[in-house]
Amino acid sequence: MRLVLLSLVLFCSAAGAQERSKGEALYLPVYSHIWHGEAGRDGKPARTLVSVSVSIRNTDPANAIRVTSAQYYDTDGRKLKEYFPKPVVIGPMGTREIFISRSDDTGGSGANFVVIWSADAAVSPPVVQAMHVDLPGGRSVVFTTTATRIPPP
Repeated sequence: MRLVLLSLVLFCSAAGAQERSKGEALYLPVYSHIWHGEAGRDGKPARTLVSVSVSIRNTDPANAIRVTSAQYYDTDGRKLKEYFPKPVVIGPMGTREIFISRSDDTGGSGANFVVIWSADAAVSPPVVQAMHVDLPGGRSVVFTTTATRIPPP
């Protein structure tokens, strides 16, 4: 019984750890707005615009990473913007941010980023998240999304 329990603990610890990498492509879902409530007379639910803060965090304590691309796509898959036309270096434990204003609803409810990064040595992969915020008086909407690995383009 103890051996089974120890094996389970070791397996769970290994499953939670990410492999070191020299680079990858990441898909990050983001939202210019969210649909909510009941459908109105026009057949559509209410729409709330949100601002988006994308955070690219280098989790490696000893090595820098390079973000070679941060492409922003709309709901229909059209590329709207390349945020890093030149590679950006993020130092150990550093962060780089991208901000999309609440008034910019061009991405839509199915917007996304594809972030491509690389490193000279195998490093712990970055954490890439987006925080979506709308804080008008009386109510607040705040939620996050997290990137997932995808095959390189």
